[in-house]
Amino acid sequence: MASGPTPMMAQYLALKSQADDCLLFYRMGDFFELFFDDARRAAAVLDIALTSRGEHDGAPVPMCGVPVHSAESYLARLIRAGCRVAIAEQVETPAEAKERTKREGGGSKVLVRRDIVRFVTAGTLTEDNLLESRRANTLVALAPLHDRVGIAAVDISTGAMILESHEAGNLAAALSRIGASEVVVPEAWEHAPEDAITRPAADFASDRGEARLKSLHQVSTLDGFGAFDRAALAAAGGLIAYLDHVGRGQLPLLLPPRARAAHGHLAMDEATRASLEILQSASGTRSGSLIDCIDRCLTGAGARLLAEDLSAPLAEAEAIRERLAAVDRLYGDALLREDLRGLMRGLPDIARALGRVVAGRGSPRDLGQIRDGLGLAYELHQMIGEMADRPALFERLRPALTGHGALVQALIRALVETPPTERAQGGYIAKGYDAALDELRDIAKNGRQAIAALEQDYRDATGIAALKIKHNGVLGYFIEVPARHADALMAADSGFTHRQTMQSAVRFNALALHEQASRIAEAGGRALAAEDAHFEELVAMTAAHAEGIAATAHALARIDVCAGQAERAAEGGWVRPDIADAPCLDIRGGRHPVVEAALAKGRDRFVANDCALSDTDRLWLIGGPNMGGKSTFLRQNALIVLLAQAGGFVPADSATIGLVDRLFSRVGASDNLAKGRSTFMVEMVETAAILSQATDRSFVILDEVGRGTSTYDGLALAWAVAESVHGTLQCRCLFATHYHELSRLAETCEALSLHHVRAREWKGDLVLLHELADGPADRSYGLAVARLAGVPAPVIARAKKVLDRLEKGRAETGGLAAGLGELPLFAAVAEAEEEQCDTLRDTLAALDVDALSPRDALDMLYRLKRDAAD
Repeated sequence: MASGPTPMMAQYLALKSQADDCLLFYRMGDFFELFFDDARRAAAVLDIALTSRGEHDGAPVPMCGVPVHSAESYLARLIRAGCRVAIAEQVETPAEAKERTKREGGGSKVLVRRDIVRFVTAGTLTEDNLLESRRANTLVALAPLHDRVGIAAVDISTGAMILESHEAGNLAAALSRIGASEVVVPEAWEHAPEDAITRPAADFASDRGEARLKSLHQVSTLDGFGAFDRAALAAAGGLIAYLDHVGRGQLPLLLPPRARAAHGHLAMDEATRASLEILQSASGTRSGSLIDCIDRCLTGAGARLLAEDLSAPLAEAEAIRERLAAVDRLYGDALLREDLRGLMRGLPDIARALGRVVAGRGSPRDLGQIRDGLGLAYELHQMIGEMADRPALFERLRPALTGHGALVQALIRALVETPPTERAQGGYIAKGYDAALDELRDIAKNGRQAIAALEQDYRDATGIAALKIKHNGVLGYFIEVPARHADALMAADSGFTHRQTMQSAVRFNALALHEQASRIAEAGGRALAAEDAHFEELVAMTAAHAEGIAATAHALARIDVCAGQAERAAEGGWVRPDIADAPCLDIRGGRHPVVEAALAKGRDRFVANDCALSDTDRLWLIGGPNMGGKSTFLRQNALIVLLAQAGGFVPADSATIGLVDRLFSRVGASDNLAKGRSTFMVEMVETAAILSQATDRSFVILDEVGRGTSTYDGLALAWAVAESVHGTLQCRCLFATHYHELSRLAETCEALSLHHVRAREWKGDLVLLHELADGPADRSYGLAVARLAGVPAPVIARAKKVLDRLEKGRAETGGLAAGLGELPLFAAVAEAEEEQCDTLRDTLAALDVDALSPRDALDMLYRLKRDAAD
């Protein structure tokens, strides 16, 4: 009859049943062990050895493990690989387990009780080395309710929570803006995003969410925090329930929720964000993105806030002007900017330190960072107070930089100057803070001095000069002598007690040493307990001021963003944009910030261009060759609008920006095989979104609409889209195209004008000028671009023949494809002509002109003439 699982394995399996789909880190001594499929998966991700332990159901149990002291680095790799982890720790000591077993009438074998103390998931990280300092880590809960979807988003590393709701059709755009690390949804929701975590639908009840928020923040109404609809409250309920689940009843720092109104921000859909490469480039990295180009923040919190600004630019003129005025004040005073940034360089990330402290995962170093950060905030408060012509934004932020004097003084008195990251070894409470603690430390210190004196006494008494008193974690203090001297101490009347025999040494104990060691251990243990108690007091004191500290952290981050924007503007010669109420766009000498920075590395100059859109000239149709700069021109103007409404200076000689409510970019597309969409289908989906969502206050950039299908279909679609943008949407739009026929729209669309990027052919080569000029393009230069790209000469020659026939047919009949029937079925003639030209070219290339005599040169000229005539 098969025996059941061992007690340890039974305990493991019971905990695994509570871990859902998470990997279970099961604590065994100094290791976290994983078993069965968890072990196989973790070993593959972490590239560690997969072993086995005992048997279960007649088969070896796969097993792997990671050391507890370095577990965080392994956790980081697992989280990045898409895993979720449950941490099972020992929740009682061996002595407590032994006593419990005795009370329960168990046998001699004692199993220490373990329990899951925490779930580690992508959206619930707080540890420094598991997070990116310059990127927010956002957890999102979604709650569908009728025709809306509520969104609750929180970065638990800082506690910032935002509630909003949207029509179901706008959910994808909202999620793209937020960039969540993890999404939680109710069970059985058929429209849930891929890879979302499902939780019981009952958790997403709006009344339960409202009650949880009131209880959490100890208020009787949420009106003081903002107006939240039922969908947003339902999402909040699901979010808090999930955090309660993963924290095993220990909630992280959750600040009062803020309501986010959609109309207060510039709206962008997912395709637009990807096209403009705002937070990440097309390769999926930060390098090459807009934020990588402009981020000059000195703190992680500032960089995270800048990312938020760029993801959700403002759509309210006064709020934009307030930010711009603050940037302008620092831009115009380089000395003040440098002084302020010098203070910022030493600023710790107090928002995340606070998050760890309140979540119960804080360290003495976190308390020290809060102390130092609040102290620097007060210095900044004084600096701003002495600033002449303080901008309104700084005036509004200044009160949040102070008000923590009592807490800072308490932390200064309590903590050493540089507290350690670990609290278990003590040593972080400052001398003089607790007289009793100082006395215990003195006892331990004096005891160690007494042990040193005792060692000398033993040497004198025994005559063994090599005698030493040592210490380890198993034996405590002990006396060690070389083996050749051990016999004298083994005698019954020697006063020494044998403890351990080593290969070359023998260890002993003695009464005086035991008594002294006991006093040291007792004093040390009591000292550690006293420090631990003080730590808990300081944590409680800090947590009581959590909202005020968080407000200070936000104010510091906003000032860092303003100073960083001013620094970037000074570096690049950027200008302050004027924000206008009229739907205009007047940019003089505009430049693409990312392309300009890339060219500057190679000491190349970016060619600036103007863009002037107004009520009477709101749609620009732009032609010209590929690689001529059309797409760059389109994107740079969209990015200038985005930068301006985010509250920053822009790369231009001057800029007047009429407020934009929605920004659309349909520039480039690729297959989406996962959704079964071709390039053309993706293009049409994006175009449809623009035509259905844009308003007369929107700004749209369109590049090569209709290129993914037949010439006739593509031209027809491009024509109809241009007419709709002009006549129905009536929004500002830059429309790049290769269809020359669209230039005829200027005859019927009074607010449409024609433009092109300039290019010239010089001695057979194409010179791209990257300049925008008025009027239609005279030709597309497609063959010249193909030659630049390295297309073989015979293909170029054949293409020129086809082009000549097409253009001749079009001139005669007006039809795009007329004349194709007159082309020869085979390309033999063209190939022969090309081959003959190549023969002449080869002969000329082989000539050594300097070696020819006048007579030889004349003969060669006659010969070449005959060959050309044949």
